[in-house]
Amino acid sequence: MKKTLLRRAFVLLTIAMAALATPLAYAEDEAPDLLIKRLLSDVLESIKNDKTLRAGDTSKVVALVDSRIMPNLNFQRMTAAVVGPAWRQATPEQQKRLQDEFKILLVRGYAGAFAQLKDQTVSMKPLKGSVDDKEVLVRAEIKGSGETIQLDYRLEKTPGQGAGWRIFNLHVMGVWLVETYRSQFAPEINTGGVDGLIGALSERNKANGKKT
Repeated sequence: MKKTLLRRAFVLLTIAMAALATPLAYAEDEAPDLLIKRLLSDVLESIKNDKTLRAGDTSKVVALVDSRIMPNLNFQRMTAAVVGPAWRQATPEQQKRLQDEFKILLVRGYAGAFAQLKDQTVSMKPLKGSVDDKEVLVRAEIKGSGETIQLDYRLEKTPGQGAGWRIFNLHVMGVWLVETYRSQFAPEINTGGVDGLIGALSERNKANGKKT
């Protein structure tokens, strides 16, 4: 049970780690591995010092996601990858609903696991790829008094205004986030199409909301 909670904590940690991020203009010149280390260290410290975050205050976590986190993720790419081929057939309105419901699912499903974060520290592994690549793999470890959590991040370099590195997938202790949710969502899509998935996510989020 504790291991499951830790895994959940670090999945949400990845989604929430940009809460203390500096503006994107700063991250534009920052190497992807240094960016991940800074953000992880900052958010671990923030959670340790903020009782409401550590308690999994859903409204506060959602507010952070809306105001500070999304600019640091390619969340549209993440959601499209999770939905699979059906994403291309979805209308813009359906795509927006899918992103909204998927975000709520991640936040509400894992917010309570923040209580498991106590004395963890961040350790980085050598960067896989070059800072000149369009996509790189960044590997980190979160170490504490208990088990060590291995985190792998896939980031892409975005061009133009607001350029910088953005996360589009993550790997936590043998499990890729995108692939995991894709396998969960596929039966809903096969049965009820995009609207069926939206409806299922909405009902799941309502159920999770009653538990918080």
